[in-house]
Amino acid sequence: MSPERPRVGLAVVGAGYWGPNLARNAQKTPAMRLEYLCDLDVDRARSVMGDYSTVRVVGSFEDVLADPAVDAVAIATPAATHYKVAMAALEAGKHVLVEKPLAPSFAEGRELVEAADRYGRVLMLDHTYCYTQAVGYLRNLIRDGELGDLQYLDSVRINLGLVQRDVDVLWDLAPHDLSIFQSILPDGVHPVSVAAHGSDPVRAGRACIVYLTVRLSNGVIAHVHVNWLSPTKIRKMVIGGSARTVVWDDLEPLQRLSIYDRGVECRDPEELGVDGRAATMVSYRTGDMVAPAIQDKEALGAVMAEFADSILQRRQPLTDGRSGLQVLAMLEAASASLAGGGEFVPVREVPAPTSDAVLPRIEVPA
Repeated sequence: MSPERPRVGLAVVGAGYWGPNLARNAQKTPAMRLEYLCDLDVDRARSVMGDYSTVRVVGSFEDVLADPAVDAVAIATPAATHYKVAMAALEAGKHVLVEKPLAPSFAEGRELVEAADRYGRVLMLDHTYCYTQAVGYLRNLIRDGELGDLQYLDSVRINLGLVQRDVDVLWDLAPHDLSIFQSILPDGVHPVSVAAHGSDPVRAGRACIVYLTVRLSNGVIAHVHVNWLSPTKIRKMVIGGSARTVVWDDLEPLQRLSIYDRGVECRDPEELGVDGRAATMVSYRTGDMVAPAIQDKEALGAVMAEFADSILQRRQPLTDGRSGLQVLAMLEAASASLAGGGEFVPVREVPAPTSDAVLPRIEVPA
């Protein structure tokens, strides 16, 4: 008989809105073994797992960290607690998957990234959209040069949403778009500065509408509109290139991506007449539209598979701690811009890895 394949022992921390989704997908992931669901409200956690589940339900996070059967934890607690819970897990020798944002501040996020390096553990962000087939297709289009030279990125994420008590709309919704940008941009292209304008028309005490502009290192600008107050829900991104433009409508299940062979081309000044008016300066290209088939699969399953594989293969995941730190850097710059009247604010540089530590192997339980 072949030896048993190693599996990652996982504890999900938090049984609120997102924790049950993590637990369900962990149980469907062959390379994972769900050991615990941990929540201060034990009754709520028990109701999530049901009466016949063999998964242990506990209220003590310390008990979870003390159990050697737990190799990793997935954190779905309130954003303000992410730093404390993730740091405790790393210090206990556990790998960590954490919801966005990585931490309440760039400084705390940097401490988590450095701790993961120091202890040789995987630190991964649950940037779920980055694991959708649509974003994977966009990444390939851009990085393979199918769109030509990148010209602009424009994203709208608005709905009549729940006004959060601990964060504004920028920190609630924009991490999705910023993590997507980071995932699909060509290698070497990074954010340089950010400007943000927002308002609070319902007097919630925090921005409910924000317009965010990101300047990239290749001269391109990316724009994000997030809004809690819209009566209609829109999830749409437009990415323009010199050769093609792609529109991603996440709420259109039958045609999520539309690739247009349409655009604007400027003529060389040398081709113009003496007075610059003898020829048309701008020409418009009108070609076909192609809608590739995109399968509608739950991205969280791919998140869990990537987390397990990165641990077992001793490699960094697609959305590693530094990707989460880059998003934090943009959010902090945007918040500073909001407070300062909308001026562009430089984005902090994410530090390079501090060590080349090899991640430890996961041993098969006896």
